[in-house]
Amino acid sequence: MAIDIVSSASAVPASELLSQTIEGILEIIVSANNVLFKKESFSQLAAYLDRIVPVLKELRRKGASNSESLNNAIEALNREIKAAKQLTLECTKRNKVYLLMNCRAIDKHLEDATREISQALSLFPLTSLDLSSSIIEEIGEVQDSMQRAQFRAAVAEEQIMDKIESGIQERNFDRSYANNLLVLIAEAVGIPNERSALKKEFEDFKSEIENARLRKDMAEAIQMDQIISLLERADAASSPKEREIKYFTKRNSLGSQPLEPLQSFYCPITRDVMMDPVETSSGQTFERNAIEKWFAEGNNLCPLTMTPLDTSVLRPNKKLRQSIEEWRDRNTMITIASMKAKLMSGEEEEEEVLNCLEQLMELCEQRDVHREWVVLENYIPILIQLLASRNRDLRHQVLAILHYLLKDSDDAKERVAKVDNAIDSIVRSLGRRVEERRLAVALLLELSKCDLLRDCIGKVQGCILLLVTMSSGDDNQSARDAEELLEILSFSDHNIIQMARANYFKHLLQRLSEGSEDIKMTMATTLSEMELTDHNKVVLLEGGVLTPLLHLVSHGAIEMKNVAVRALRNLSSVPRNGLQMIREGVVGPLLDLLLRHSSSSSLRGQVAATIMHLALSTVSQDCSETPVTLLETEEDIFRLFSLITLTGPDIQQNILQIFLALCQSPSAVDIKTKLTQCSAIQILVQFCEHNDKKIRSNAVKLLCCLVKDGDEATILELVDQKWLETLLRIIQTSDDEEEATSALGIISDLPENPQITEWLLGAGGIPIIVSFLHRGRHNDSHKVQLLENAVGAICRFTDPINLEWQKRVAEADIIPVLVDLLDYGTALTKKYAAISLCRFSKSSPRLSHSGPKRKGFWCLSAPPETSCPVHGGICSIESSFCLVEADAVRPLVRALEESDPQACEASLDALLTLIEGERLQSGSKVLAEANAIQPMIKFLGSPSLMLQEKSLSALERIFRQPEYKQKYGPSAQMPLVDLTQRGNSSMKSLSARILAHLNVLHDQSSYF
Repeated sequence: MAIDIVSSASAVPASELLSQTIEGILEIIVSANNVLFKKESFSQLAAYLDRIVPVLKELRRKGASNSESLNNAIEALNREIKAAKQLTLECTKRNKVYLLMNCRAIDKHLEDATREISQALSLFPLTSLDLSSSIIEEIGEVQDSMQRAQFRAAVAEEQIMDKIESGIQERNFDRSYANNLLVLIAEAVGIPNERSALKKEFEDFKSEIENARLRKDMAEAIQMDQIISLLERADAASSPKEREIKYFTKRNSLGSQPLEPLQSFYCPITRDVMMDPVETSSGQTFERNAIEKWFAEGNNLCPLTMTPLDTSVLRPNKKLRQSIEEWRDRNTMITIASMKAKLMSGEEEEEEVLNCLEQLMELCEQRDVHREWVVLENYIPILIQLLASRNRDLRHQVLAILHYLLKDSDDAKERVAKVDNAIDSIVRSLGRRVEERRLAVALLLELSKCDLLRDCIGKVQGCILLLVTMSSGDDNQSARDAEELLEILSFSDHNIIQMARANYFKHLLQRLSEGSEDIKMTMATTLSEMELTDHNKVVLLEGGVLTPLLHLVSHGAIEMKNVAVRALRNLSSVPRNGLQMIREGVVGPLLDLLLRHSSSSSLRGQVAATIMHLALSTVSQDCSETPVTLLETEEDIFRLFSLITLTGPDIQQNILQIFLALCQSPSAVDIKTKLTQCSAIQILVQFCEHNDKKIRSNAVKLLCCLVKDGDEATILELVDQKWLETLLRIIQTSDDEEEATSALGIISDLPENPQITEWLLGAGGIPIIVSFLHRGRHNDSHKVQLLENAVGAICRFTDPINLEWQKRVAEADIIPVLVDLLDYGTALTKKYAAISLCRFSKSSPRLSHSGPKRKGFWCLSAPPETSCPVHGGICSIESSFCLVEADAVRPLVRALEESDPQACEASLDALLTLIEGERLQSGSKVLAEANAIQPMIKFLGSPSLMLQEKSLSALERIFRQPEYKQKYGPSAQMPLVDLTQRGNSSMKSLSARILAHLNVLHDQSSYF
């Protein structure tokens, strides 16, 4: 770098010289802020000079004498200040890259200038000047600091210079090397890393070389020419068109046939063309590796002349190496151009095409410049066309070559963009075998660095779906590349939606949380409209979708709220999600929307449907977890149910379904109590006559839940004949089997009030109910429940206090049906059937009658009717409801094996009607024949207290009879002893009495 140092002697007064010096220093301080490079270093110099100014001003103020020594010192200082000023000004004007290339020289000039200024300060005759001690001390400190000052190139600057020197020395003219180097230079000097900015700076840099030639600084010009030769390989240094013109100008001058190598190109040892020729002390040239091996084997004579060699001397033969490289480049250009025709003809055999591709691949692997030549020869359209081949190996080779050509080459990518259906051809390979997929996704990843191509990739049909599939595949490299490519493609909302439709929700969730209002709207709309699988809904909730959606519900505009709620509704249909949403506080905001936004029926409808999903989720809770409650407060329950009379059919239906679900949840008891308190039963009774069948159906179902175990007084106040007729009509005519089941359930659970029963009889209830008992066996859960409720409803008509009711039921041939149900019904069905049979059996003794007396000759009269073994008279199913005649005894005994204690208790009650009063002996015989006594003994150890007490009471009476005491006593002894120790006081006493019958205890024992 040429810095003109201005020096001149001056005979002007000292005060004027001081003024010039001060002015020069101030100009340096100002200019230091405007330098284009090395700002910190120039700021350091300016800081030193700033400390000198007060001293010089003090000297000028005191009017220092014009002594020769002082004038010489001021002139020396002025001279160095002018030199520093010139250096500073040049660094405000020169090209930044040029300044970087001279960074070491600039640091050296700065360091020299600082020390020269320090040296000039040391010439001041301080002792003869009238200066204060503090100023003299300050001058000494500044002088000392400047003398020790060091200016060094930054680490990044040194790395760049080292790379430049290495690239020039090794003739590394690869484009990627130049691209990387230019990026480092741009970062070091603060240039935007954009092609236009880099090209402009590079052109300015080249003009500096012309200035160097004009200054006849040939050494600098040669050095800069070498740097330019290295950097002009970068994409930003020249346009694709310029490179293409330069390439074809050279290639067209070469001819069409490769040249044989010159003899001097061969290594005398290896007989191969040399790669790194070096010259020995004898002046002969060899391949470096070969001669080094020759020396390593102990030889110190020249292989050609056999003269002694200095083994430490090996000089690179740069001219020969350059000639060899030029020869290779010439032949490579010709080779690349000649293969193109073979690939284009379509006449070559696949084997020949593969050979050409392998050769092309080898050239691409060797040098970056070869890849550029392949691109300039316009191979890209040909290669993409070859991707349509059925030959897998050929497609693999093409994909690999394309990846080499496109890597770090904007020109190559732009050429791909001009080929019709290029991206489609590459995407097809994503759906093929593992190796081809890996090559294709790596190629697409490289293409995505080009904005134009990045826009195209996501639009190719199936591309994003294939990438999503690959991102979770077993091939780790492909998965990483696919994941990275999806990240790049997420710039587009359309692509993000396509990813979501392929079950990849990462970017949709990010946009939903961090995007603009419009983007959030788009993403929420996508979620609300997508047909998600249950698994995907769970994944979304675990991925954090709830927080942004809740934010939109609470803070968005009406349209945004609507979309967000629809998305929540979509997600809440999975019970697991519903429970988690309740835990995370979604209910409060939704209730607020439902109660406050009366102006938007659409929004309220969506909210109600969402809350309904949440309610359904509470039904399927795991017993091991802490129960989740949908409606926390009594006020929430009252406010929500109150809407049922203030809203339209859709919301009414959802509210009914909400409470219907809650009545089956862990909080059912509390919900039923609160609903009863808010007069829900009265409203639901009215809804049983609603015109909308769905609303009526859900009202009946909810009412069924509230009537079961409900407050009898409240229910009795509301029941009238009209409502019962409505229920029976629903049972007869409803197309909804669940509704009919619930209506039957209501009748089954109504209090057994005579008036209600009479109303039902008057409305023709018995044939309607009985019709459901004659439909046979069913496995469908709804039909099973329908049968249960029908059997429960028929029970009210079998009360023994009203014989007329019993007869009307018996006339409907119901007793045999009840007996059959003991064998194939559910536990509840068996319970209701046994209760009805028990009630019928209690009426049997008074209905059993004696047979007519035989008249005339016995031998001529009809044989007498057989009397009942239990009741002693004439019995039948229709007339006396006899269990024996109905063959109900053994089915009742089998029902004792039921696991449900209530079913067992009802069956036992029915059997024990056979041994009531004077029928003990006859009834015991029937029970013994049916094997009913042994189950009673087993019940002595039952967890059910009622079963224990009833069995104990029955056995005490049965064991009064010696034959049964003797037969069953031994098996009953241990359970009875156990009861005397563990039972309550009454059971202990009764057990002791039976043990006394069995002669285990004395009759007089009063211990128990």
